[in-house]
Amino acid sequence: MIELTNVTKRFGATEVLRGISLSIAPGSALAILGPNASGKTTLLKCMLGLTRPDSGEIRINGTPIGASAEYRRWIGYMPQHPHFPENLRAAEVIELVKQIRGLSAPVEAPYIEQFRLTSELHKPIRALSGGTRQKLSAVLALMSSPTILILDEPTAGLDPLAAHTLKTELQHCRQRGCTLVLTTHVLNDIPELVTEVVFLLEGRIVFRESVPQLFAESNSRHFSEALVHRLQRS
Repeated sequence: MIELTNVTKRFGATEVLRGISLSIAPGSALAILGPNASGKTTLLKCMLGLTRPDSGEIRINGTPIGASAEYRRWIGYMPQHPHFPENLRAAEVIELVKQIRGLSAPVEAPYIEQFRLTSELHKPIRALSGGTRQKLSAVLALMSSPTILILDEPTAGLDPLAAHTLKTELQHCRQRGCTLVLTTHVLNDIPELVTEVVFLLEGRIVFRESVPQLFAESNSRHFSEALVHRLQRS
């Protein structure tokens, strides 16, 4: 369970999050949508404890963010722009994360095969393309079999085959009961990956609705059209 209560965040004079209250049940699959600068990434980083809210409370499985780092063991995270130590090799980054998470078995092996990363493992991070770094980020997020996955634009920068592989893996995670929270501008991904959407605008929640309901209300087969139809009523 992820629970946010009246969460606010300001950067200088800009109020990025304005009283966000949101409850995400275990096993849910939720997309947080909105235009650029609507607060999506900041909201995800607050859930992860990477950004501290100015006010309000966030609990992960009942544990308040900031009270302990224990909750992080439940979470897999895939940032929009992954940053790794440039001097390390990809294999070394994987081993480092495994040590931090207390993983000893070769849990990364099936994901390395799925994303075709074997030939990239012994290259330094600085030699990897953006898409390859994104694949490495996917491996790191998935390999611990987390109960919560938080993904910021996960298919951005991936080639079609890698994007398909990632979406397949995310569907497998959902089937085993993993909670999925993501942002994306690739609207065609939405019906494949999530069952609910939250739309943010200027740091506030405009609406929360199920994907089937959006389609039914708009009488459209295209998610982009269904989303526009809902926004016109807001």
